[in-house]
Amino acid sequence: MRGLVIKNTGSWYQVKTKDNRLVECKIKGTFRLKGIRSTNPIAVGDNVKIIINQEGTGLISEIDDRKNYIVRRSSNLSKQSHILAANLDQCLVVVTINYPETSTIFIDRFLASAEAYRVPVKLLFNKIDAYNEDELRYLEALITLYTQIGYPCLKISAKNGNGLEEVKKVLEGKITLFSGHSGVGKSTLINAILPNQTIKTAEISSYHNKGMHTTTFSEMFPVPGDGYIIDTPGIKGFGTFDMEDGEVSHYFKEIFAMSANCKYNNCTHRHEPGCAVRTAVESHLISESRYTSYLNILEDKEEGKYRAAY
Repeated sequence: MRGLVIKNTGSWYQVKTKDNRLVECKIKGTFRLKGIRSTNPIAVGDNVKIIINQEGTGLISEIDDRKNYIVRRSSNLSKQSHILAANLDQCLVVVTINYPETSTIFIDRFLASAEAYRVPVKLLFNKIDAYNEDELRYLEALITLYTQIGYPCLKISAKNGNGLEEVKKVLEGKITLFSGHSGVGKSTLINAILPNQTIKTAEISSYHNKGMHTTTFSEMFPVPGDGYIIDTPGIKGFGTFDMEDGEVSHYFKEIFAMSANCKYNNCTHRHEPGCAVRTAVESHLISESRYTSYLNILEDKEEGKYRAAY
């Protein structure tokens, strides 16, 4: 019997079969022998084959080839990955300028990983009702930056409904991963889109200006218009995984485009003479924040570890 993994609670997976049954499943032991360097070899969004036992629970015995997936370095085990979700049509990254602040390094790490696995990304700038004039100016600057690079941006307020109809249109007919830091308003946004779900939300810690985890596992929800939302736990940092040094620049669209003008084909854009990328940064043709994020990923690789502060 075949089905779709719609929920992952750690050791158990909920699989929706072709006839719309929900079966609680575990992974058949052989999965652990296939050399998959992942904390979760099965992810929400996977299409799988299951064997149902007499108790009505099942074993996942096969996984279909994935169209794509979003993966990050496991925060605890630097040599293992954590797959956020599989077989995606798009990702919506929920970003906040404050309450809590989303760094450009986090955004760029996510975008680079999405580029690596060919997953389109849109940025949702949430809590526009909460910002002062300086914060709104910074928000507009970020929207200009990412729109010019080629990433669509939406301004929303999950709290008061601003931009909600536009988000609903974006979701129609697509499997969409929602991601972002804890506290950026993912759960509030999904509750606004799907009022019958009532996903748990929490207040921001005023002392640390950071969000507190409310979603503790990944889950897929159907949305009107034949689409699905995949809600994931809020993530503190985003460690890139399995990127070779020479590949990293390929996942920064504007850096890759400019690198065609570099003197050397294997230019790392750090110290080589005749580097068109560094010249573009100095001329403000490439954003300094994006270049910093590019260097940051290279530094992680050199140190052989993922610095969880990001």
